[in-house]
Amino acid sequence: MDVEPRVYPSSVAGGRRADLSRMPARTRKLIETACTLCDHWAEPTLRLCLDRFDKRLYELAEQSRNHLEQQRCFDSRHFVQQGRTAFIQSFAAKLRESFEDMGDTDDDPSLQSLSLHSLTLLDRTEHELTAALDKLGARSEAQNGPILSELSYRLAVLVAAPPLEGKQLPLGPQNMARILRIASEPMNLPLEHRLLLFQEFESSVGRTLVSLYEGINAKLLADGILPQLRAFTAARATHGPAHAGTPAGAPAAAATSTESAENSSEPIAVLETLRDLLSRQRMAAPGHAHAAGGRTATSEELQTALGALQQHMVQVTDRTSRELRSAQRLQEELLYQLNLNLPAGAARTQLTAEQGDTVELVAMLFEQLAQQLHHGPDARALLGNLQLPLLRLAVADRDFFDQQEHPARQMLGKLADTIDTWLAGPNGETDQQLLAKLSQLVDRAQQEPPSAGLYTSLLADIEHHLMQLVRKSQAAERRHVEAMQGRERLEQARRRADELMAERFAIVSPRGLLRTLLERAWTDVLALTLLRHDEHSETFLHQLCITDQLLGQFPVHDPLELRHEVETGLQQIGMHQDEAEQVAQRLISAQMPATVSPLPAASETPSTTEAEPVIDEKPVQIVVPTIPPPLVEEAKPQPPPRIIEVPSATDLAIRLKQRQRLGEQRNQEGPSSTHAAVVPPLGLREARIHNHLRQLPFGTWFEFTDPATGHATQQKLAWFSPISGNSLFVNRRGQRSDVMNLQELARAIAEGRVRELPPQQENLLDRAWHALTNNLLRPAPLLPEARS
Repeated sequence: MDVEPRVYPSSVAGGRRADLSRMPARTRKLIETACTLCDHWAEPTLRLCLDRFDKRLYELAEQSRNHLEQQRCFDSRHFVQQGRTAFIQSFAAKLRESFEDMGDTDDDPSLQSLSLHSLTLLDRTEHELTAALDKLGARSEAQNGPILSELSYRLAVLVAAPPLEGKQLPLGPQNMARILRIASEPMNLPLEHRLLLFQEFESSVGRTLVSLYEGINAKLLADGILPQLRAFTAARATHGPAHAGTPAGAPAAAATSTESAENSSEPIAVLETLRDLLSRQRMAAPGHAHAAGGRTATSEELQTALGALQQHMVQVTDRTSRELRSAQRLQEELLYQLNLNLPAGAARTQLTAEQGDTVELVAMLFEQLAQQLHHGPDARALLGNLQLPLLRLAVADRDFFDQQEHPARQMLGKLADTIDTWLAGPNGETDQQLLAKLSQLVDRAQQEPPSAGLYTSLLADIEHHLMQLVRKSQAAERRHVEAMQGRERLEQARRRADELMAERFAIVSPRGLLRTLLERAWTDVLALTLLRHDEHSETFLHQLCITDQLLGQFPVHDPLELRHEVETGLQQIGMHQDEAEQVAQRLISAQMPATVSPLPAASETPSTTEAEPVIDEKPVQIVVPTIPPPLVEEAKPQPPPRIIEVPSATDLAIRLKQRQRLGEQRNQEGPSSTHAAVVPPLGLREARIHNHLRQLPFGTWFEFTDPATGHATQQKLAWFSPISGNSLFVNRRGQRSDVMNLQELARAIAEGRVRELPPQQENLLDRAWHALTNNLLRPAPLLPEARS
């Protein structure tokens, strides 16, 4: 039947709600089936959307130099992680409610009575969200107009309503946008992050909505709902050849053929363009001969032959398998499979011209992909095992060539990028766990019948596993960045503590144990306090007061309290309790008056303490009495007193000099401030490079080349300090690769040992498309007749 305007009863147009409980059993069953299909579609699709949104937030945080903006991005990531389950459940529940409300027009503003409302200013956030969702819905409706029209008529028949439009259509883009806004409200994302979520939703959902529409339409059609329904599309004027275009991943191919297609809205027929280029090469190649006539293979026969050849590939060696995947051998094996049980004298079965071209183009595409890979036989074998399953899909669905958003193409590109980027493990070896996971997906593609739905599912699985790898690398990278930032703050705190101590040494110059303590240990105490508190905080000012008391600038009213403060400060920087007590005992006893005992009161009972309050070079034995037990009927033997031997001041000074300072070991791993001070000044070219490096966003990739071996490795600039210039480089898995100063990096770039990599605009599949089309555009050798 043709879709024509119809006049519906006023009782229907008056807003009668579709009461599922009063509907026929068949209608309830169909609506429940549609809801089930939506539930199965929503969970993986929304999970993929949130994974991509999480990745975008991390990229924004990585490229931002404002720590407040970075923190906002990480807060939003935290909110998404906490609310992702509730978001998916809320979206699915609202979508199911929309099916239950089909045909209900009570909320239509046009049917409600007019009422006067006070005018108010439009909120900016409300305006931005509404505008973004309106544009999202309009673009999706324009892309899926015909199939949405069929769905609106078939769903309207179920509830005896006019064709469903706008928000009344449960699966319509406008209703999807409304549900998206409601489901994302509880996550409390900032406006710019919510807009980013809407963008990711459009890109993630847009590719899978067609399959959902087709599935529900097919189910309703199979159940006899409007079987003769036809949706018409508006005629489009064309101003160019009928088949003009280039591969969506390779816009350089056949540029002259696409000039007219760019000014037209007609879909570009990429397969026909590639076939024309392939035909020109054949005609120009010497020795070209047409295939002998005969019976051509049907689609079912070709699928059977490909399935048999796929089973044969499993039984041969890797070398033979690689040979069979070449274009010429692949066509020969297919012809052999097609004519395997042919009776004697019967005409041989040949491939049609389109089938033969498709086989050759897919083989050439996989050859280019294998050449683009950076890994060894494991990667090429894994990718090669997908060639025949994708060939089976390509010969049955020409959209594989014509649509860049085709699930099979998306899955192939994602698999190739994952192999090329992530298959190498932390130490350069093959990641066996990832290899096993990808092998399972390829095995599933080999075992199940080829379809767009299968590759949509495989794409979702790959991206979900890839997001887990990305999250692990992001977490590892974040730990290294935070460690570098903490190290930078510690270095600044130590520098400030050294300045404050130098100011006091300029007034009072201590000697012996006191100077060693202040230079080696107490400066670290000041740095640690400054790191935890502000320079003008009460805690830090108190530590400075203790420093002045040790230098004799302030009077000591309570030596016991001073010794306790020194012991506590030394223990905070990692000094053992006994050693801290010994240093404080030696240091403070000389400053105590003779009437004050230098020992801490262990109890309120009298004690028998024997210690000299003067610092000398002889070890001192300190007798620490034990608390007598309460009186009992029978006297028990008392334990001997604990004796603490305090080393001499010289021994303690030697220990302090040998002690590892706060953060000293970590600073040895990176560039030190002293090393940066002796670096010669930069030249003119190096200075320009250095200024350019200071403007680069975090996340820029560099290629480091080993001068001895020539081996090149790619590392990412994860962070650098605008104060000291120290920078951190990580590998793909977020592990630290190198730590160097920006001045050193500028010199390395000037010498050619390091180069900045431009942002990667194309994935591995796009580069393979470019290489394939460039080979087809390359002039073939002229025939002898043409040369003469």
